Amino acid sequence: MTKSTALPISVATLPNRIEAIRNVIRSEYQEAHHYPWLVAYSGGKDSTLLLQLVWDVIADLPPEARQRRVLVVGNDTLVESPLVIEHLRDSLNEISSAAQQQGLPIETKITVPCIDQTFWVSVIGRGYIPPTRNFRWCTDRMKILPTTRLLKETLYNAKGIVLLIGTRRAESQNRRRAMDRREVTSSHLNPHNTVDNCWMFAPLADLEDNDVWMTLMQHSAPWGRTHRRLITLYRNAGGGECPLVLTKEQAPSCGSSSPRFGCWTCTVVRKDRSLRGLIDSGYSDTARMEALFDFREWLIDLREDNKNRLPVRRDGNVKRRNDGSRVYGPFRLEVRREILKRLQMLERQTGEQLILPGEIDCIEDVWWRDEIREDARLSLRRSILGQNPKPTLETA
Repeated sequence: MTKSTALPISVATLPNRIEAIRNVIRSEYQEAHHYPWLVAYSGGKDSTLLLQLVWDVIADLPPEARQRRVLVVGNDTLVESPLVIEHLRDSLNEISSAAQQQGLPIETKITVPCIDQTFWVSVIGRGYIPPTRNFRWCTDRMKILPTTRLLKETLYNAKGIVLLIGTRRAESQNRRRAMDRREVTSSHLNPHNTVDNCWMFAPLADLEDNDVWMTLMQHSAPWGRTHRRLITLYRNAGGGECPLVLTKEQAPSCGSSSPRFGCWTCTVVRKDRSLRGLIDSGYSDTARMEALFDFREWLIDLREDNKNRLPVRRDGNVKRRNDGSRVYGPFRLEVRREILKRLQMLERQTGEQLILPGEIDCIEDVWWRDEIREDARLSLRRSILGQNPKPTLETA
C-alpha cells in the first residue's frame, strides 16, 4: 500500500477542490485492507477540517461499507492553555457522542505523557531548564512519545495503520520544504519515519489558509456545533494551532515566528503572543490569563540567570563550549523547591489544577534521590580528604 487510486487535486474552484479531497479520502477508506485510521486532532482549524471531511465521507457510505475503525486522537501535554484544552476536551466529547448517535465507527482518545516525563517533573523534579530553541526536550517527552506509544498499541492488534494529519504546505516555508523532501502529496501515503507498518496521509496538503477558513465558515461541524468558538479563539489569540506532533520534522511549529496557542508554559518563543493576544482581547478571565503569563515570564527569567543553575550536569560531568565557557546544568534544588511553591500558589490564585498529585509524588522521589546522592558524595569527600566540607549543592 503506497498510493491512493484517486487523482491528484488540481481543480480550480474551492468547492471542486474540497470535493476532490473527499474523493481521495473515500478511495483510501475503501481500500480492501481496512487498516484502522488514526486522525490527529488538536482542535485547531486544519485538524478540524480534516476530521470534518473524513466524517462526511464515512457518513455518506452505507453502514455495511463502514469497515474501518477511526480513532480521533488528541494530545494533552498537561500544560495546555486552559482555553485550548477546554476546547479540545469539549469537542472530543461532542465527536464521541455524535458518532455513537449516528452509528459511525469513530472513537476518540486523548494521549498524555508518562507521569515521570511531564513538564513539571522534568523542570521541578530533575531541574531541566524550560525549553529553548536549542534544547526542546518537551516535544519528545510530551508529544511524540505518547503518540508513538498509541500507534504501537494500535498496531498490536492490526497489521497496519493509517495516520491522517492536517499538515499543509502553506503553513510555513519549513513545512513546505519538509513535505517536498519527503514527497508528501494529498493523494498518496508515506511511511512513518519511525513506526513500521504505519502510513501517513495528508489529504489537505495543497490547501491554502483561506481555503481552510472559507470551508469552515460555510459548513457547520457534522458532530453538532458551529465553528464560531474556534474562529473566535483564533481571532483573539492572533495565532495558529500547535498540532499533534508526530515527528521531529513537525517540531518547528511550536517555535515559529507566527503566534500559536498550545502550552501556556511554552518558553521556546521569547514572547507568547497568542496568550498575550487573549489577554489583550479580553476574551476570557483576564486576571487568570495574566497570572499564567507572568509565571511563564518568571520561568524564563530563572532560566537566563546562571546563579539558579548548577555548574555541572545531572550526571556530574562538566560541559564547555568551543570557546571554553561553561555550559551550566540543571536548576539548583532550592530553585526547584521555589518553583513548586509558587506553582501551588498560582493554582490557588487561578482555581486551575496546574500540577497533578502524581507529578508531585514523582518530584519528591527525584528530590529524595538527589539528596541521597549529595550525601553520598559528601561522605566520599570526607573519607578521602579527612575533613568535613561544608555541604554544597554544586556537587549534586
